Amino acid sequence: MTQKHTDKAFDDELSKLREKILLMGAKVETMLSTGVRAFHEQDTALAHRTIEMDHDVNRLEVEIDSFCLSILARRQPVASDLRFLTTALKLVTDLERIGDLAVNIGERVLELSSDPPRRSWPDLLAMAEIVQNMVRDALDAFVAGDAAKANWVIERDRSVDALYAQVFHEMLLVMIEDRTAVPRGVSVQAIAKYLERIGDHATNLAEMVVFLTQGTDIRHPESVENEEN
Repeated sequence: MTQKHTDKAFDDELSKLREKILLMGAKVETMLSTGVRAFHEQDTALAHRTIEMDHDVNRLEVEIDSFCLSILARRQPVASDLRFLTTALKLVTDLERIGDLAVNIGERVLELSSDPPRRSWPDLLAMAEIVQNMVRDALDAFVAGDAAKANWVIERDRSVDALYAQVFHEMLLVMIEDRTAVPRGVSVQAIAKYLERIGDHATNLAEMVVFLTQGTDIRHPESVENEEN
């Protein structure tokens, strides 16, 4: 993944691009963990901090997009370099969306802050832990060019989907039993949905790592099968 070129300036540009992507990824990871902590600890200060960090992530997305397009225009790369640059443009889109969803979690935490202390939601917290690990492992797989690790991220998305269904059902029962719990229930369900969507974006990141390392697009295998038939 760190193939060297005879043009050192090109190598330096690609290294700088990787560093920017990893910086953005680290900030998104922090936003996600802070947002989850804000929910778990009912901490509005952490919720506000999560929301504020989004400015840096958005700035990095714009910088990376611009840098990628500049390299494409000036270097006209081919083969693995072209694959890396086009993949980078997609990676940052998913990272930015994960940041947006972390902001959404922070906003729901602020909505819940006026409620009395609430019961714990072990399934939701288990879901949050898996999702955070998926994002971290997808970024680690990108750094290492590790397709096996990327595939492990993809496999865990089923667990996230199952936990989301469980949390949704549990919260629905609570709202049916206690109508006063409806506003709180809607916010908790929304947080679960945001986590489920983050899992989807982590899966997207992992699929792009597989494409980057193996040149194989695994996003929609059923489409390929239909074309072959």
